[in-house]
Amino acid sequence: MRRRMLARPADWVAPARSPTADLWSSLMLDRTRWVRHDRHRSVDVGRRVRAGVWKGMLAGAGGVAVMTLGERLEQAITKRPDSFMPAHTLERVLGLRRKPDRERRKLNMGMHVGQAILLGAWRGVMAEGGLRGPRASAMFTVIRLANDQTLENVTGQGAPPWTWPRDELVVDVLHKGVYAFVTGAIADALAEDPPAWIEARR
Repeated sequence: MRRRMLARPADWVAPARSPTADLWSSLMLDRTRWVRHDRHRSVDVGRRVRAGVWKGMLAGAGGVAVMTLGERLEQAITKRPDSFMPAHTLERVLGLRRKPDRERRKLNMGMHVGQAILLGAWRGVMAEGGLRGPRASAMFTVIRLANDQTLENVTGQGAPPWTWPRDELVVDVLHKGVYAFVTGAIADALAEDPPAWIEARR
């Protein structure tokens, strides 16, 4: 049995809609803008991350080697003494007994090289994802600097870089930038093609 529709009076006027109702209606009608219909291919994320980690660590080893050579050259010119901040920081992190600097050389080099290799894993994963080139290496420079400053300051060994003498700050940023860009160049060369974000869209 059909229901009869009541006729509207000739002088009937639709009630005015509030701005809130209009906004809500437009959002609901255009909800496709907010819902992502993901038809991308699946990517083996675990394989990409594992590859990025070991390739990045190799890249980090290359980056720290070049950075160390650059530091030696700079010290020969400026006569700047060795910094034992890496050893001081590692002592605090591991809770080791403090030693004179002359007994810290192996610990200093271990921290200097070790954290550079480990942090290179991050850059390797960036490269696998498709974050490559100079802009990605500039991003990684910030990550490297933030890593150093966080460890040094949370252990009470360092001080915020904006409190440093300007020449010390410039030298530190320069060497960490060399590390980041060399590590990035190696990681990018080792990374698999196509990058993960492009592979997912094929």
